Formats: sequence, C-alpha cells, structure tokens
Amino acid sequence: MLCCLNPDCSNPLNPDTNQYCQSCGFQLIPLLRHRFRISKVLSAEGGFGRTYLAEDTDKLNEKCVVKQLAPKVQGTSALKKATELFQEEAKRLHELGIHRQIPTLLACFEEDNFLYLVQELIDGQNLLAELKQQGKYSESKIRELLLDLLPILQFIHERQVIHRDIKPQNLMRRKEDGRLVLIDFGASKQFTATVMIKAGTQIGTHGYTPLEQIKGGEAYPASDLYSLGATCFHLLTEVEPFELWVQQGYGWVTNWREYLPSSVSDELVEVLDKLLKVNVNERYQSAYEVIVDLMPKAASKSPVQPSPPLVTPNWEKVALAQTLTGHSDPVTSVAISPDGQTLASGSWDKNIKLWDLATGTQILTLTGHSDLVDSVAISPDSKIVASGSKDKTIKLWDLATGTQILTLTGHSDWVYSVAISPDSKIVVSASADNTIKLWDLATRKQIRTFIVHSDEVYSVAISPDSKIIASGSRDRTIKLWDLATGKQIRTFTGHSNSVVSIVISPDAKTIVSGSWDNTIKLWDLATGKEIRTLTGHSSKVYSVAISPDGKTVVSGSRDNTIKLWDLATGNQIRTLTEHSKWVCSVAFSPDGQTLVSGSSDNTIKIWRVAS
Repeated sequence: MLCCLNPDCSNPLNPDTNQYCQSCGFQLIPLLRHRFRISKVLSAEGGFGRTYLAEDTDKLNEKCVVKQLAPKVQGTSALKKATELFQEEAKRLHELGIHRQIPTLLACFEEDNFLYLVQELIDGQNLLAELKQQGKYSESKIRELLLDLLPILQFIHERQVIHRDIKPQNLMRRKEDGRLVLIDFGASKQFTATVMIKAGTQIGTHGYTPLEQIKGGEAYPASDLYSLGATCFHLLTEVEPFELWVQQGYGWVTNWREYLPSSVSDELVEVLDKLLKVNVNERYQSAYEVIVDLMPKAASKSPVQPSPPLVTPNWEKVALAQTLTGHSDPVTSVAISPDGQTLASGSWDKNIKLWDLATGTQILTLTGHSDLVDSVAISPDSKIVASGSKDKTIKLWDLATGTQILTLTGHSDWVYSVAISPDSKIVVSASADNTIKLWDLATRKQIRTFIVHSDEVYSVAISPDSKIIASGSRDRTIKLWDLATGKQIRTFTGHSNSVVSIVISPDAKTIVSGSWDNTIKLWDLATGKEIRTLTGHSSKVYSVAISPDGKTVVSGSRDNTIKLWDLATGNQIRTLTEHSKWVCSVAFSPDGQTLVSGSSDNTIKIWRVAS
C-alpha cells in the first residue's frame, strides 16, 4: 500500500498501482527522498502535519518514524523563514540524539513544500499503554521512573531545550533494556509555536501543562517538571489529569492528594507536591534538585568511620554471590567506592551504572557520553565518579545524585583510563593520543600533559601517597612519573606485548602489570627490577588488581577466566570460570572481602568469600 502525504487527507492508504490518491487526488510518492517508504499514519498534528511509520530502504528496510511538518504560512519569504527555523530545530534534535534515551535523528529535508524529520523508531510501549495493561504504579516504580527520566531532563535543559509535552504517551519503555525513552519533542512543537499564524495556538496537553505555558506560552525547566509531576500522579492513581482539569481547572493541584493510595510515603508526596505547584517560582527549578530530594540516603549519609583491621580472606573459598545485568554491551570497567557502599560500572553501551554493592540493586544510570565508556574511577571521598570514553572526554559525576558535574576536554583520541589521586585533588587520564593528562579537581583545569610513550597509553595508576604516576602502554613499557614535577623517574621493560593494566600495591613497593602477552608481571617500584612473571592465562590479560591487604593479586583475561594469585609467592590460588566471555575489569572492595568483575558477556559478577 502507498500512503498519501497530504496532511489533510481523510483516507491516505492507496493501492501500490495508484499514481494519485483515490481519496484526495494528491500525487503519491513511492519513496520519500528516494529512500523512505511510508507505510501508515501513526498520528496527526491537527492539520500541521502527520507522523508516519516508514521503512529506510538504504538500511535493509529498517523501520523508522517520519514526522511531516506542513507550515500554514503565506508567501515565499515566510516559507523560507519557516524552513530556516525548522533546520535550526533539527540541529538541536541531532545534538540531543547522542543521548541513548532520546531517539536519534536520521535525516531532515524539505520536499514538495513540506518539511520532514526522520527519527529512530523506539521498539516498546508507551506508559499510558503500560498503565492500562498493568494497573497503578507502585511508589517504588514511580521512584524508578523519576530516577531514570530526570537525568534525561537535566541533559536537555542544560542544552536550552524544553520538551513542553511530557505525559505518559510520550514516555516509551524500550523493549530492549526496559529503559525509558523521551519521545515527540523539539522541532515539531517548538517549530509549530514559532511559525503557525493561527491565534491561540498552544503547545502541550491540558492537565499536564502548567499555567505559564497554557496562558502565556512561556516554558522553563520547571514547566517540564510540572508535567512530570502530573504524569506521576496519573500513573499512581489511574486518574487522568485532563479530566480533573476539565472539572476544576488548576484547582485540582490543591486537592490531588485525595486520590493517592494511602501507601504512598510522605517523602514522595512532598516531592510531587513541589513538582505540582501552580506558581512556577515555587516549583523545583531543575531536575538536579528533584534527584537530590529523592535520595535522602545520600544526603544523610553518616561520616565514613575508620576502617576495621583488614582480615585476609581465604580466597580458595570464594563463591559467586550475584550476577548483575542491565548493560547492553561489554562492561569494560568496575570500581567500588572507598566507603564500600557503591559499585560503578562503565560499558560500551555508553553508560555508567551505579549499584548498591550490598544488595546488587541498580541505583542510577549516568548518560551523557556519545561513545563507549572504557574506564571509571571513584574519588577517595566517595563524592565523584570520573569516566573516560572513546568520545575523547573525561566526565565528572556526582556519586550521590548521578548528575553530570563537568566534561574535561583536551585529548585528541580515545580516553582509555582514568584515576583519581588518594587526596582527591587530581584526575589522571591516559589516551590513545599517546599522552597522559593531569587535571585539577578543584579548578577543573588541565595541569600538565606527559608525552613520552611512543604509542597509545592504556592504563594509569597513582601511588597511595599521591607522589607517583605509573602508566602502561601499547609500546610495551611501564613508565613512572613524579606527579608534582612531571619528571620521568624510570621505565620498566620486559613485556612482549601491550601493557593494558597496572596497579600499585598499598605499601607502594610493588607494581603489578597485565599484558596482552598473556602474563602478569610483578616489579620492584624502587629499583624497576622484575620480581616475577605469573603465567597461566591462555589469552590476553585485560585487568589486574591488588587486595587492600596487599597479599592477593586478581587478573581478568580474554580467556574468560579470573585468576587469584599469592603476591608473595606467585602461586595461583584459584581460577573462576563463570563468565562466558572476556573478563575486562576486576576490583576488590575496601574491606577485601568482595571481588567484582565486569565482562564482555554484558554482566557484572560479585564474588564473596564463604564464611
């Protein structure tokens, strides 16, 4: 069937043989822009255009969404201006599409005086359909929704974009990973407001749209947050805000609590109440503020107590305790906060996830990198997460809220490794551009660049006294640097392939390195002499770590195994084989009783010593 692209056509479907629409006489187009085959109308935009389901013939008929914009303007100059505005908004959508929870913009163009956007099709179900299918949301599900969606809003608001129509229909739960995706915003609505000449044109949906937007056409981050509050109310109660608005106008937000289930906590009620304030100035002003109020544990966390004496565990009795799933691509890096409460994981799915180490519960997903994440580190004060990515940047995140603090730019290629100094003052990064960079955490400025390795730098580590940096490279060497002066101290040679992981022992006497030559080497930090070589892996070693008591080395390999070694003797203690693919990263908990591993099988495994 051919679909008529006249936005006013009442019966757009036609036989493939037709040249003109049998309903309206409009000329039919078999392939829009010689590429997109329109199959059916998904929704209409009130005479201003339509949204269609289509197939991209350039991509093996992959399904996509085509949004048509048909501006009702008079004259060539008005159409030209409308087209310029459309292109500006398309650029915004293209920028926003780097976020994994916003549909990717595939194309934008003008054809036959209509304007078109082509976007990724999200395979999933919107939350209105989910509500009808599953019934009222529980409080825990609402909290999950908020913590999944608020970082997206923070992301778009930081880029000066207001969605202006948040409601259950515009929130899709992606079938692939269960994540929420924010759809149907940007160009169509902002463009409509700018170029339509009909008086009284409004953007938004009554019941979900705040007073300042309906009455004056003004929209702020707080306007989206009002709509989010109305959405949560609808999902908690199954009562449609539109129906209450028809009956009471904005009076409904003064008595909305009457419809709530009694099981909803006072804490969540307070958050929703502030989201639903009629006066925009009384509302939350940013998504970040809402996240902070949703996470009272982080705000009230007691000061870190002195660590108890380390007890050397019997790693022969280690057992798999939990497998964490949620990443959709290889987990390339894992790190545990110094307070032992939080696990951070970085993945080639471009995301960082935060987990409760004790329960294995996923806390937050940090989104913002435009390419795969290869390294994560947590500051010793348990406040900041640093991440390094193939997008050439290092990002700093608030560990408690998941909010992005800053992006550090300066590397010209993939950032493979990041480390934070024990005094929480400096971030060190290693890159495929053959350099190591030092960044001041307080000023967020670059301090120094080391350019001595002759090839890509895969790994960096900082000594416990914050005086020495160690780096491992594709040039098969390990180099030591004086962190304060930037001077090179010595070079370790002996590996026959790339050195991809290095760690310094807690007593700052030993360096352990993992290499693609299938070995782990132990080195005397003071003299640079090789102590011993640990052999046993049958493929590349990707990651090494040392236990907090300095007695055990763990290694993860491309042979799908984890091996535990006695640091003093070099003897192999145990081999763990539960991962089904490469083991990319390993880390010990601060108390030395837990081991965590990340793998290209997309999982994280938590291992504990049996009592």
